[in-house]
Formats: sequence, structure tokens, C-alpha cells
Amino acid sequence: MKTQSIMALTQVYWDHHIPLPKLTSLQAKVTVALVALLCFSNSYDGEFVFDDSEAIVNNKDLRPTTPLSNIWFNDFWGSNLRSNSSHKSYRPLTVLTFRLNHLIAGGLHPVGFHVLNIILHAVISALMIDVFAILIGGLGRDEDGQRLNLAPKTSLLAALFFAAHPVHTESVAGIVGRADLLCALFFQLSFLTYCKAFNKGCDREDGFSVRWVAVSLLLCAAAMLCKEQGITVLGVNAAFDVLLICNVNVYELSQRLLFRKNSLAFSEILSMGLLTRLALLGLGGISMLYGRWRIMGTGPPAFTEVDNPASFEENILIRILNYNYYYSLNAWLLLCPWWLCFDWSMGCVPLIKSPTDWRMVWLLLLWCFLLGLIGQALCSQDSQRRRTLTLGLVLLVVPFLPACNVFFRVGFVIAERVLYLSSAGYCLLLAFSLGHCCCRWTRYKKLLLSLTLALLCVYVARCALRSQQWRSEQSLFTSALSVCPLNAKVHYNVGKNLADRGNSTAAVRYYREAVRLHPTYVHAMNNLGNILKERNELIEAEQLLSKAVSIQSDFAAAWMNLGIVQNSLRRFEEAEQSYLNAIRFRKKYPDCYYNLGRLYADQNRHVDALNAWRNATVLKPDHSLAWNNMVILLDNLGNLAQAELIGREALRIVPNDHTIMFSLANVLGKLEKYKESESFFLHALQINPNAASCHGNLAVLYHRWGRLELAKKHYELSLKLDPEAAGTKDNYNMLLRKLDQLKRKTP
Repeated sequence: MKTQSIMALTQVYWDHHIPLPKLTSLQAKVTVALVALLCFSNSYDGEFVFDDSEAIVNNKDLRPTTPLSNIWFNDFWGSNLRSNSSHKSYRPLTVLTFRLNHLIAGGLHPVGFHVLNIILHAVISALMIDVFAILIGGLGRDEDGQRLNLAPKTSLLAALFFAAHPVHTESVAGIVGRADLLCALFFQLSFLTYCKAFNKGCDREDGFSVRWVAVSLLLCAAAMLCKEQGITVLGVNAAFDVLLICNVNVYELSQRLLFRKNSLAFSEILSMGLLTRLALLGLGGISMLYGRWRIMGTGPPAFTEVDNPASFEENILIRILNYNYYYSLNAWLLLCPWWLCFDWSMGCVPLIKSPTDWRMVWLLLLWCFLLGLIGQALCSQDSQRRRTLTLGLVLLVVPFLPACNVFFRVGFVIAERVLYLSSAGYCLLLAFSLGHCCCRWTRYKKLLLSLTLALLCVYVARCALRSQQWRSEQSLFTSALSVCPLNAKVHYNVGKNLADRGNSTAAVRYYREAVRLHPTYVHAMNNLGNILKERNELIEAEQLLSKAVSIQSDFAAAWMNLGIVQNSLRRFEEAEQSYLNAIRFRKKYPDCYYNLGRLYADQNRHVDALNAWRNATVLKPDHSLAWNNMVILLDNLGNLAQAELIGREALRIVPNDHTIMFSLANVLGKLEKYKESESFFLHALQINPNAASCHGNLAVLYHRWGRLELAKKHYELSLKLDPEAAGTKDNYNMLLRKLDQLKRKTP
């Protein structure tokens, strides 16, 4: 019989009591991967939703025309890291995978993005078996050097819980969750590589490989380049080293040091090479943090009170109470992941204002439970139980530390995605608890098996339902109304989605509710003002937009929309000032220059109008409306030669724009360049065959040209499409009279 190496621990005593079949390593990993695929497979053909718009659809760093080097200087959303408006989320490796998706698919097709996310989650879930096996059973090896899984059933059960946990839906079904997935993958690889540093066993007291420790640090850096949370693997590696490699009983050691019972205890631990390894981990971590700080350029990101209201609370006691309440809500999401929401800000979690708030009960329950676990983890006489609980708590807490608001302010209240790694610690503790129950209550094994299978089935069903909700923005936003009815951002996003789908009446209702819930919500005011403007409710629109810019004076879009409303009210001076304010706050604002040009045209300030539209086309060369307005204005002014030049220049940049073709064709017709004019009219009709005005003007061209039958044909087509066109009717009647005269003259 093969013997175990000196580094092996004894068989985990509760493992064989777990009522699961004992599978081979490959069978276990395939099973876990299949469960992961089953949970999230229905999200494979979902749309780009929520943050995907900014991080992927509007992110220029994904496009092949953008230099690849840009991803190393821009944040996750495509903004320059040194900009004060940057979110400072530096995740170049994640952006690189988005770019590869874009390249392989030949564009922004969400299926490829979703499929890769699902595969990554399946791979991570399968690898969790190895991570859990080491954390529970150690690095036991047989005489051939093959690693033994001393807790095959516990590690399988924990991995199944991880694969099917519904809190992962945001990370898997939301494409921007790729950052969490890649971070978790490199986190696992860094940990498993760190374990390889001890492959030789402990034949020497300080036997470990510096090379594998260095590789582990490189993989940690890769995890950090996917998401900042990746650096926390160093804490897990250090805890694993202390608790399992060096077999330290933290409680016993602290007692010895505190009461000086054995002065050799600490030196014995250090003689195992622990100090060297911790120094390597610490040096690597400090180097990564320093590099990250230098990359951020202008310092930490600036968040607003609506992003994280507790962090702006002046009373430190109230701030601490709210932070702890947030922790209890995160714990509840792990325990009961039924109430899930894409966003938990803007009133979703009202602040605790007093220690007498009834929600303080949740804080007390959380800390009673945690302190109980910590007591068991430190003071239990059972070494296996002590190590498993301690390492489970480490895996639960350490990855969550960057999101806890202790070290720096974060830009959210609760974010399900940050629980992706921490949930592994929870799943380990849950599997241990079930195993321990099976060990103690052997008579109820069947009941415990039924409860375990029922829990897994509920997880799978909840994942499938939640993944379905993440398939489209409509279902995602609507699902949040029952979870966070006080969240203004939820109502805003529902309204925006309705407006995008053309249901402006319903959108107004949700925008009004968003403003009611959060009276300083400038984006909701801006969008509501826009809809009211389109409905010609100009007075209320002006009031809303004026309030928005008074709250946020640098809100360029609101200034522009206010200018449009004031222009419609024929308050030209105020409108001009609003447009200029918008341009002052956003230098490169082609749409504002376009609207400024329209204002100048309404005032007959033709040169100013042309200059404004020219600025719009310089900033945005394919701004077809600005090009077209220049052609039309020059045509109306009788400057046909210049109008022709502008029209031809525009079509070199936007060759398939039928409106510019139509305007240029009109100019060429007046210049009696009938053949060219006809060509542009016909090309425009190929693109937009139901344009009544295009048929009508082509008919006028043929009428002038003397091609009367063709003129008659296109007059009739135009009137068929728009029977009320008075000018076309008059021209058609004139043509009919002319044709009648020609018939009479014919002998």
C-alpha cells in the first residue's frame, strides 16, 4: 500500500459521511462544470445590458481601428486614467478579452461574449474542487508524488454549491462580469501555483520553491490586471501557509506569546521558511499596489453621495453602523439569494440614522454568528475542524476587503458581483456544516441528502430565472421594481428603456417617480425634459432642465437641451447662452454645434450657422444632419456652386446618406446638371424607396428636362405615398394640362 508523504494530513473524518457518490477527479470536475453550464446556459443569447453599453458597446478600445496600446493607458470604460472623470478601474486584460471577442465575431455580437463568460464560470467551478480539497485536506501526496484529495465529497459538494449559487448571475450573465470571472480564475491559479511551491514535501524544514512563489506572484498580478480584487489572493496564500503548511494553532500561539510560556514557539515557525515566504508575498503586494497607484495618475476616483451615501455621513458612529448593515445585507445575499437587483444605490438601502433603528438586529445577528464561527475556528480542539473553519472564513472575508469601505471609499452600496470570490468561502463553510451534521446525525442522512439536493435544485432554478431576467434590459430593469421600489435609478432605467422602445407616455411616469424619489436626480430631469420637449410641453421642460443645470452646473447635455427648448420658445439670446455653456463644459460637442447652427439659421445669421455646422462636422465627420443643413442653407441663399462642393465633400465621408443625396440632387437640378441630378435622386430612392418628396422632386427634374412620361410616373408615385402634398398636386395638374395640349397639337 502506498504511503503518504510527511505533508499529508489524515483523512477528513466527516467526509465519508456525506451522502454523495465518490467520483474520480475528472468525473467530479465534469459534473460541476455541467451544473454550472446548466445554471447559466439560457443567458448565452442575451443582449448587451446595463453597464455593457459603456464598457463594451461605446468603448472605443474594443475597435480594431483603435491602437492596442490604448488599453494600457485607459480605464475599464475607455477613458484616460489620468482624467479626473476616470473611474480608475484599471483592467486591461479584461478589456483585451473583450477586444478579442469583437475581433473574432467581426463586430459587437453579444453571443460570443456571453458564451465565453459561461465557459469561464464552468472552468472556475471545476477548479474550485482542487482549491477546496487543499483548504480542507492539505497537500497530502502518495509515494509517487500524486496529490491526494482527502476530502473528495466535501470539496465536490462545496464546488456544486459554488457552481449553482444565484449571486453569481450578475458576473456570468452580465458581460462586464468578465472582470470578476477572469480575476477569480487567476486568483485560483495563483493559489494552486503557490501550493506547488511545496511539492517536494518537508524533507527539509524550509523546503519550498522560490520559483513557484514567483510564478504565483505573477498570476496574482494578472488577477489584479483583470480586477483590483485579485491582490487579495496574497492574503489567502499567507493564511494557508501559516495555518496549513506551518500548522499553526493561532489561539495557542497567541497564548504562548502573551504569557511567555514558550519563547521557542515563534522561532520554530520561522525556521520553516515562513518569514521568507511572507516577505516575498509582502514585497510583491507592495510592488503591485505602488504600480497601481502610479497608474491611477491623479489619485483615487471621485464618487458622489448617491453612489455610496454612508461614506459621506459625517457622524463616524452612524457611518460604521451603516457599513456593518451593508455587510449583513451581503451575508443575507449569500444565505438567501432570492432578492437580487442590478443596482442597490439611490435609496434602495435607506441609511440607518440612529442606533435605535430596528435594523440594528441584523448587525447583532451577523456579528454574533461571525464571532461564534471565529471562536470555533480558533479554539476548537479538533485540528481539522479548526483549519477548515479558519480557512473558510479567510476565503469568505479576505476577497471582500476591497469592497468593505474600510481602506477606501467604494462607488456602490451593495454589488452582487464582488461576492463572486467571497461566495467560495461561504460554500466551503456550508459544505463543512452539512458534512458535520451528517457525521453527528447519522440517522438523518437521507433527510440531509434530500435537503441538500433540494437546496441545489432551488439554486439551479433561481439561476435559470435570474439569467433569463439578465437577457434583456427590459426584463432586468423591470425585475428590480419589486426588489428595490425606493431606488430612483431603477425607475430611471425602466423609463429610459421604455423611451428607447418608443413608449414615451409610460417613460414619463417612471421618470417622474425617479425625480420624486430623488429630487436632485439630474439625469432623470434631463430625460424627462427631453420627452416633454418632444411633446411640446415646453414650459415644464424648461423648468426641469433649468433645475438640472442649477444642481449640476457642468451638465453639458442638460444645457444643450435647455437651449433647444428656449429656441423653440423663441428666446434666442437665452438659447444661445445655454448652447455656449454646454460647449464650455464639453469642448467636443458636435450635436451642440449643430443645434447652435439651427439657432443662428432661425435668426438669419447665415455665416454663423455655417461656421457652427462646419465645427460639428470637424468634430464628427459623419454628422450627416450638419452636412445636409449646410447644403440646404447654401441652396436657399442661391450659392449653388458652394452648395455643390459641400454636398460632394459630404458624400465622400457618408456615401450612403440619402438625405444628402437628395439635397445635392436638388442643387444639381437647379444648375441644369440633369444627368447627375437624376443619378443622385435614383440612388437616394434605392436606399429609401418610400420617400414621397424624393419622387416628387425627381418628377420636377424630369418635368424641367422635358421627360414628361417619367415626370408623370414619379408625380403619381409621390402622390400615392403622400396624397396631401399640395405642391406636388399642383405640379402634377400642370403636367397633365401640358400633356393634354401636346396631344391636341399632335395630328
